[in-house]
Amino acid sequence: MKDGFIKVACGIPEVTVAGVSCNTESIKSRIDEADSLKVNLLVLPELCVTGYTCGDLFFSETLLKAAEDALKEITEYTLSKYPVVIIGVPLIYNSKLFNCAAVLCSGKILGIIPKSHIPNYGEFYEKRQFSSGKDIPQNAVINIGGTDIPFGTDLIFTHDTLKEYTFGVEICEDVWAASQPSERLCGSGAAIIANLSASNEVIGKADYRRLLISSTSARNLCGYVYSSAYDGESSQDLVFSGHCLVYENGTMLAENKPFCGNTLTVTEIDVKKLIGERHKNTSFETAYACRKISFTQKVITTLLTRSYERTPFVPSDKLAVKERAEAILQMQSHGLKKRLAHTNSRSVVIGISGGLDSTLALLVAVRAMKLLGRSVSDITAVTMPCFGTTKRTHTNSQKLCSLLGVSFKEVNITASVKQHFKDIGQSEGDYDVTFENSQARERTQVLMDIANKQNGMVIGTGDLSELALGWATYNGDHMSMYAVNCSVPKTLVRYIVSYEAENSTDELKAVLLDILDTPVSPELLPALDSGEIAQKTEDLVGPYELHDFFLYHMLRFGESPEKIFRLCVAAFKGEYEPDVILKWLKVFLRRFFSQQFKRSCLPDGPKVGSVTLSPRGDWRMPSDASAKLWLDEAEKIKV
Repeated sequence: MKDGFIKVACGIPEVTVAGVSCNTESIKSRIDEADSLKVNLLVLPELCVTGYTCGDLFFSETLLKAAEDALKEITEYTLSKYPVVIIGVPLIYNSKLFNCAAVLCSGKILGIIPKSHIPNYGEFYEKRQFSSGKDIPQNAVINIGGTDIPFGTDLIFTHDTLKEYTFGVEICEDVWAASQPSERLCGSGAAIIANLSASNEVIGKADYRRLLISSTSARNLCGYVYSSAYDGESSQDLVFSGHCLVYENGTMLAENKPFCGNTLTVTEIDVKKLIGERHKNTSFETAYACRKISFTQKVITTLLTRSYERTPFVPSDKLAVKERAEAILQMQSHGLKKRLAHTNSRSVVIGISGGLDSTLALLVAVRAMKLLGRSVSDITAVTMPCFGTTKRTHTNSQKLCSLLGVSFKEVNITASVKQHFKDIGQSEGDYDVTFENSQARERTQVLMDIANKQNGMVIGTGDLSELALGWATYNGDHMSMYAVNCSVPKTLVRYIVSYEAENSTDELKAVLLDILDTPVSPELLPALDSGEIAQKTEDLVGPYELHDFFLYHMLRFGESPEKIFRLCVAAFKGEYEPDVILKWLKVFLRRFFSQQFKRSCLPDGPKVGSVTLSPRGDWRMPSDASAKLWLDEAEKIKV
């Protein structure tokens, strides 16, 4: 539960149709299993106390009395157990029979929810036995064992201290209907929806079920726990597969695939992340009224079983990476195409360094010119060697431009920078920030002036990761007339360039692969005696894969430093030690806050993903905001 992680489980008891005593013992065994794993919320299938396929036996007083007695017995059994348990049971209210979900916690029935939508089509004939709960009056109660229990479709269950831990319940057909109870429940604050189901299996239904649960959880910005009946149900006319699903805001966290057994399907839903998403989404409707029922469950540190991608900006599936790379290239190039057409620019001017970012910008510019039906010779790629330029990057710049067919220009800025040093009294042997930034600003001046001469436009090459860290020279490489890479993180830049390499001629592919293999560097300090790059960015500010992880979780979900650290340690276990992760997390936080002034005046550029730093769009932060709260929290993290 710490950090908002709620351990949930779909449990499938071994069901005997109308065998209430057997079912009761099977349900108890599932509760024991969940208790041993310290599951917070255990969801069992629809009508699991009696079996879903009892048919007209639901008219039997004997079966219904046994079901109510079993509900009391199972409730008492939860007295010393950790999980909140939701079971399916038939109950009579005002002389009508209802298909119900009973929420049990610490020996008490917290509430009972009747099914709203009663199917009566195809293979389903529930209206023959059951009534709909949609017309249950507000504040209704049902008497179980002499105790009045809240009864209705308007119940929300809320943890007494962890307020984000809230859940509502719907039953099977409720999620298939056009008007779902989950919409009202989530609008009233439920972060998790539990669904007790008895969905039979037919060809194609499993895929549709996944799509349905995924879209429902995404639309409601919620976690969704779907627990379905298995083969203990009658096979007279139907087959049940035990298909269980857990989704979080459209993403599958866990699945018990059809016909894979009576197992617990366990994972963790991050309710704090979900509530954070709702904070940002002003379209999320909250104008609903539901009864709130409080419950107590000891807050413990949840052992995480779900995995986290080390590179959250990069899909894990190879085909998906290719699709994303192509989609981003399309967005970048179409954005640039529009800007060039609007400004009637005669040329595109790009500073080409032999590094990843300028390579991607050049590839985008080539695509944009082709979209405009113009010659790629209208692109002027300018290489500007100086003190730190190595033979490797210089050669790759020349080869890349030649193979792409763009116009190429070399302007050696060494003499002009040295003259500038004389003008301002800077020692050439003092490798300080002035030494470095003078080169970056001279390069920008050269590019801007060439663009003026050609009635052209300077294209920025800096990426999202550099913007987050402020790893750019103010009014140097920080500035351009259109920044095509501004919302592409460094970890993703690599994959996009790699994608282009795989689709290129052998010669161009070889150059692109060598650029990919070159250490990331601004090359502002003199090279080593061996001719190798002396200044490696990741040695100075930290690994970009860590910074991109921090950036994603901080901006996308508003996670705290403590939680980001926890997730990062889990994701990079075996690659980075916790103390190393904490060191670079502190660097990230300090730089992110102190460098906002650079982001407050960024040039235009296309948004391509869910995390961007445009001051006109997704990220509006004062340049003088204090980092103290975040850094203080980071300092308290124990490794």
